[in-house]
Amino acid sequence: MKKDLKELNFEELKSELSLMGEKPFRAAQIFSWMHKSLVCSANDMTNISLKLREKLKEEYSYTVLEQEEKQVSKLDDTAKYLFRLPDGNCVESVRMVYKHGVSVCISSQVGCRMGCKFCASTLGGLVRGLSAAEMLEQIYSIERDTGSRVDNIVIMGIGEPMDNYNEVVKFIRMITDERGLNISGRNITVSSCGLVPEIKRFAGEKLQVTLAISLHAVTDEKRRKIMPVANKYSIEELMEAVDVFFETTGRRVSFEYALIAGVNDTEDDAKALAGLAFSHKCHVNLIPVNPVTERGLSAPDRTHVLKFQNMLEKKGINATIRREMGRDIDGACGQLRRKRNIVDNSGEA
Repeated sequence: MKKDLKELNFEELKSELSLMGEKPFRAAQIFSWMHKSLVCSANDMTNISLKLREKLKEEYSYTVLEQEEKQVSKLDDTAKYLFRLPDGNCVESVRMVYKHGVSVCISSQVGCRMGCKFCASTLGGLVRGLSAAEMLEQIYSIERDTGSRVDNIVIMGIGEPMDNYNEVVKFIRMITDERGLNISGRNITVSSCGLVPEIKRFAGEKLQVTLAISLHAVTDEKRRKIMPVANKYSIEELMEAVDVFFETTGRRVSFEYALIAGVNDTEDDAKALAGLAFSHKCHVNLIPVNPVTERGLSAPDRTHVLKFQNMLEKKGINATIRREMGRDIDGACGQLRRKRNIVDNSGEA
């Protein structure tokens, strides 16, 4: 199988070109074409000799995602993209416009094996992890489509980032490379449902990104009912990993908490959540659970959500309610899927 040219970080690209007998400055030129100019082919690298362009095309693959579909919300102009990968699989990404800039939520896997009960992304299980190039291309494709720069990245789409550890770390290092898009690590958020060993390892990378923990319940018993990962790692073990991340990086961790009516929205839940957040210096992001047809879970009414937030704030916790964008196009948190319904040649869905 050919190596993917876009998958090579700068040092790897330099090594490949050296083996070809090319001078080191060629690596900077080619890297810039791919990761700053965002060209779709080696053909577009106009300051590279035709001979080298042909050699690159012959010896390497070059990942470019195909935009299958784009839906734009009538509520807030959020755009959801369905991208087809080179192997035919599909993933979704979401572009959101805020006052502070453009944010894009990308996927890290085709499907997910975590099995969280409120999430559509895990329906159908895991197919495979995405390559760093396929993650980069979600950003690049959206920038090419809109002609505007992406300011913030959240790795909260389809998949569990820590379950695709090496490629996610490589993606972060490449998207923050000053020779490419040079997006600040502080503008990147990585979400995890709680793979404890990987979170501790991630702390050791010393990347200046934000870690968001999908907590969603404050007791092991309740968490196990909605998040299978809790059968392997207790909240105590997860909080130990949170502390390691904070102590190693100096970056405050966020708790993501999907409010589910009748499941995790009681006064006792709020008190326990406040205790955890205070003990571990965490911000809390409340997410009224979004509708997923197959799940049958619902969010508390707005009054109850505000009451829950108020209970946290009275305990001194900084708690925000996420503004859910793109709900009318199933582009909000927990609603992304790895494929759509496609009609085959027989006419059957």
